[in-house]
Amino acid sequence: MNTKVPVITVDGPSGGGKGTLSLMLAKTLGWHFLDSGALYRVLALASLRHSVAFDNHAALAVLAGHLDVVFQHEPQEILLEGQEVTSAIRTEECGGGASQVAAVPAVRTALLERQRAFLELPGLVADGRDMGTVIFPEADLKIFLEAAPVERAKRRQAQLKRQGIDVSLDGLFAEIEKRDARDRGRNVSPLIPAHDAIVIDTTQMPIDAVYLMVMGHVHERILAGA
Repeated sequence: MNTKVPVITVDGPSGGGKGTLSLMLAKTLGWHFLDSGALYRVLALASLRHSVAFDNHAALAVLAGHLDVVFQHEPQEILLEGQEVTSAIRTEECGGGASQVAAVPAVRTALLERQRAFLELPGLVADGRDMGTVIFPEADLKIFLEAAPVERAKRRQAQLKRQGIDVSLDGLFAEIEKRDARDRGRNVSPLIPAHDAIVIDTTQMPIDAVYLMVMGHVHERILAGA
């Protein structure tokens, strides 16, 4: 890992705002962007398409090691085996599958170096669940976003409605709580803030306010010494 390349990690549970914040930071700074959660969602989709069961850990690791995924920024798209899957990986089925495959040690090992390969000049903003604790432990700035589960469920419901998908708020809330318990309780890379992360509760904060707060830290810790 090239430590001369500046890195900002943004971790936290789904619905906390980390994806939106990470993109805003990457665009403002002109840096590369890694959506690590998307990697696991892509793997979950690939597993479904290739009929690989989520409990078949050996086959999952092989699939992860040969995952043909491309992140495009203009336009912002994700390609799996040459096919655009940006919306397809955002289903609740892929989200739940991603949480399951992410708990498999062999899968995380297979994807570890691939994630670190995104580390290139002029810098990287890495969005995920263990970016600051496992993938980039020496990151220049670590952010951990959290929010109340009911608020995160409302945000997810609004997002899906904008895509023309009508889902139950109660169902989303139950799924989020189930996924949180699984992510925080797993033995491998549990969902916890890094010891030196800045933890921000976004429950009552609009994303613009979160962005301004984080950019203050970016200027103080990274840009001031550039």
